[in-house]
Amino acid sequence: QVQLMESGGESVQPGGSLRLSCAASGETISGYSMAWFRQGSRNERDRVAVSGPGGYTTYAFSVEGRFTISRDNSNNTLYLQMTDLKPEDTAMYYCAAARTLAAALRNDYVAWGQGTQVTVSS
Repeated sequence: QVQLMESGGESVQPGGSLRLSCAASGETISGYSMAWFRQGSRNERDRVAVSGPGGYTTYAFSVEGRFTISRDNSNNTLYLQMTDLKPEDTAMYYCAAARTLAAALRNDYVAWGQGTQVTVSS
């Protein structure tokens, strides 16, 4: 089973940028569809972005055009590049792994990281 560990979260001002990383161990992420989720003040875990096979990506409407999900299979790491950050992006961010793209899109994930906190405030 793959193990995941996020890093890169910190406090930034509105309009700033951050890159989150999700380091995987135990198995290679090349065999998984991967995603970023976030849990903010509403205490609901919302899917932010998905990375599937063949370069497939999809994003939540709220982050479309501002966030980019990518992966480096050789380093076994998933990334989330975040730009033009807004206070409403404040949340704990989690990465997750699913066995297939279909599973990822129906939110059926087999592994989760512990999260990294992003705070956007002036």
